[in-house]
Amino acid sequence: MAERATPALFTVPAHRPFTDALAAGLIAQTGGDRLALARGLILVPNNRAARAVSDAFVRRAEHGLLLPRLVAIGDLELGDGPGHALDPADAEPVPPAVDPMVRRMVLARLVSEERAKIGEPVDAAEAVRLAQALARTLDQMMVEEKPIRALAELDVEADLSEHWQRALGVLTAVLARWPGELLAMGRIDQADRRNRLLDRAARTWREGAAQGFVVAAGIIDTAPAVARLLRTIAWMPEGKVVLPGLDLSMPQEEWDALGPDEDGRAIETHPQFHLKRLLDRMGLARSEAERWGWGGGAEAAASSAARGRAIANAMKPAAFTGKWQELPPAERRLSGVRALECATPAEEAQAIAIALRQAIETPGRTAALVTPDRTLARRVAAHLWRWGIVVDDSAGRPLSAMPSGTLLTAIAEAAASGFAPVELLTLLKHPLVKGGVERWQWLAAVRSLDLALRGPRPAPGLAGVSALVRDPGNRLDATWWNGVLDMLQPLETAFSGRVTLPAMLAAIREAASALTQDEAWAGPAGRAAAELFEALEGSAPLGPSELASAAAGPMLARLMEEVSVRPPQGGHPRVSIWGLIEQRLQHADFAVAAGLNEGVWPALPSPDPWLSPRVRRALGLPGLEWRIGIAAHDFASLLGSPSVLVTRARRDARAPAVASRFWLRLEAMTGGIARAPHFRRWSAAIDRPDAFAPADRPRPAPPADQRPRKLAVTRLDRLKADPYAFYAQEMLKLVSLDPVDAEPSPAWRGSAVHAVLEAWAKEDQCDPSKLAARAEAMLDGITAHPVLKALWAPRLRESIAWIADEMLAAMATGRKPLVAEVFGEREIDGIRLYGKVDRIDRMPDGSLAIVDYKTGQPPGTKQVAAGYAMQLGLLGLIAENGGFKEVSGKAGAFEYWSLAQKDGKLGYVAPATGKRAGIDPAEFTALAYRNFADAAAKWLTGDEPFLAKLHPELAPYADYDQLMRLDEWYGRQGDEQAEEGA
Repeated sequence: MAERATPALFTVPAHRPFTDALAAGLIAQTGGDRLALARGLILVPNNRAARAVSDAFVRRAEHGLLLPRLVAIGDLELGDGPGHALDPADAEPVPPAVDPMVRRMVLARLVSEERAKIGEPVDAAEAVRLAQALARTLDQMMVEEKPIRALAELDVEADLSEHWQRALGVLTAVLARWPGELLAMGRIDQADRRNRLLDRAARTWREGAAQGFVVAAGIIDTAPAVARLLRTIAWMPEGKVVLPGLDLSMPQEEWDALGPDEDGRAIETHPQFHLKRLLDRMGLARSEAERWGWGGGAEAAASSAARGRAIANAMKPAAFTGKWQELPPAERRLSGVRALECATPAEEAQAIAIALRQAIETPGRTAALVTPDRTLARRVAAHLWRWGIVVDDSAGRPLSAMPSGTLLTAIAEAAASGFAPVELLTLLKHPLVKGGVERWQWLAAVRSLDLALRGPRPAPGLAGVSALVRDPGNRLDATWWNGVLDMLQPLETAFSGRVTLPAMLAAIREAASALTQDEAWAGPAGRAAAELFEALEGSAPLGPSELASAAAGPMLARLMEEVSVRPPQGGHPRVSIWGLIEQRLQHADFAVAAGLNEGVWPALPSPDPWLSPRVRRALGLPGLEWRIGIAAHDFASLLGSPSVLVTRARRDARAPAVASRFWLRLEAMTGGIARAPHFRRWSAAIDRPDAFAPADRPRPAPPADQRPRKLAVTRLDRLKADPYAFYAQEMLKLVSLDPVDAEPSPAWRGSAVHAVLEAWAKEDQCDPSKLAARAEAMLDGITAHPVLKALWAPRLRESIAWIADEMLAAMATGRKPLVAEVFGEREIDGIRLYGKVDRIDRMPDGSLAIVDYKTGQPPGTKQVAAGYAMQLGLLGLIAENGGFKEVSGKAGAFEYWSLAQKDGKLGYVAPATGKRAGIDPAEFTALAYRNFADAAAKWLTGDEPFLAKLHPELAPYADYDQLMRLDEWYGRQGDEQAEEGA
């Protein structure tokens, strides 16, 4: 093939839309000959770029045209392989590439085996993670054409720490075995196959086999095989290489400073570095490149030239940024670029949505949000939806965040946890489970199970939940639960004992199908999940043998994060949300570059667990920061859009954020980017009401005939200190629920102790010798909380022993227990006063002793003297009025038997009356009656409003604070509280 005199090397400046310029130029060059265009071949970097170029041709097809062939050379980062045009059927066959999941599993097995040899075994999930990083390293070596044997020939161990030496040893051993594994499968690596196909295409075209023009468009891959192909195309008679955003005006000394220098050092983070490396490998000079002369009008070129120079100045290598001080103002001005700095990501998303909506108010104007922050992108889409603007994130969402993905993760986590309450309910409430007409019946049953699982965790496994279901007090549908068991028991079996990856995957798949009637595999996300599981199950036998059950969920989630689910075509025609890859080669009239914080844009380099920086340099591989240079090129290209808004939030969801290095460069070079504060003002104003009307302090006052005519002895304090809480509990019947799978609270521990003491009193007649055995039986039942049992058991044993000794001593003086844990009631002043007494004893003098067990500290004497903590007095009042069966007499003693610590010992008796409390025991029931009668006359038989937090210092519980909207009025009620509490 005869070569041209000079290479056909072109560039489209950053301020011009690449795909539109390319389409316009090729249409113009073919002179309207549709067949000439159809005979052409355009090589693009990946499949997404092919779609963008195709769309650009469609936009210019006024009367229709035949598109040239669009072929992707393949992007290993995206999982794209070379297009079929590079592998025709009649050409010399190239062995097929190994399936990515098969390669991952085989490498995971090799990693697991080699780590075991050096005494550092890893679980299957960790081996799969390490295998993915190893696969990336292997791809880089093949792309850069570094033979595997180069690792063994390195002489750098003396410079490495022990950790890196071990990692290098394992990597060398694994890669030494890898070619044999490929040979046994009859496959080669995808990177190796791409290199062979590209070299074969270059060789074929050098021999003159091309039938039409060949254009390499937008390719910035610096791989040697790609560079050889591009060099061939550049010298072909009908070949052209069109690069995006090559800076032709950059001073030569700055261009040369990008490197690499004699020592191999290079400024890999510069946006032009990868283009320089590509040209060096093509054997071409930057001076041989020309500007692509189509697709941009004179007016657009004139308005953007200054911007292009300013962008280039802003991205100068660090050693040359001192020139900023010498630049005239026109060379530093970023006309058409505005900045917006917000306080939080939520404010940033709201402001971006407003900016995009304003942009499309102009007919025909296009707008795009470009950000690597997918959470921010979803927020903006949600804000746009409020105005009926439907826009999808073209970068897609990870499968792990889609319903099918969350279901699979929920199944794995539920099984791995032994069907713990939270994980079990998460699975059973999942929106894909039992959809359709059965959904409401299913949810009704799940809600009943939810109520039963409130409080401490039951015994582990499905057997523990089944025992809870069989409890008559929970009123659960046993038939429904049996159906659930049929679907979940295979999971429990697969996750018990020796867990293997194939069995685990099969069990999860079957459970997902049974729970959802195969809806888990429907739609784009379901199909992606099905494809992932098909690949996993097909390759799992080749991978590590065993898997820790707890690692199943995280491993699945990590694998699904790598699968992007893209929305179907649709949405608003003039608004787009692009990721960085989608943005390449595309422009919009108004662009928002969002999320400009360090660690987001640019992202932090992914650590390589296999190769240290020293080894990477010795191998001649790119450094970990080369992707920052690509991100910088993307950012510089985006700044070339006609109108640009750059945004950032000063903090993220966790902590203050650091501005992106790109943002800081623009600020430093320009002296401060022009701001667009109106978007922030509009964002703050859009949801702000015209007037604020905070809630007043609630004071419901129902008619007296609708008020309760009963009062529990334990509710008097709440009625006096926080009447509104009493109203919510007794009249509205609102009670707080315990959390699901709650830690055993002091209240729960108190109930457990009371149950032991009740059984001891009723069945053992308070025999001191039998109390310890009952306590031990209760402790043996705490199987779900071994830590609690270990910490609480010694304290409980000591406390129980104290009760037995105290009872034995009391009996020796003639004191006799009468009843325990019995209910009593009596109508007093038209109110039914009721309560349950822990124990009533007959004293030697014939009077009654009212005893209350406390697992914590008893009420203080000041509280009793202030008219609160009247529970024992009211129980004594009921007893004196015959409210307890088989009990009669005058109450003469009121005691708290506390199991708390005092004077270094657990357990003591605290009298509620006496000199220390300043209350005569003989007058305690009368005092309790006066407090009861006063409260009843005000709030039960009277018309006093149920005021919220009447005495907040004595109302510590916050069960109803949200209902009373406490934060809206507390602290602004002025002197009202003091007046009404007087």
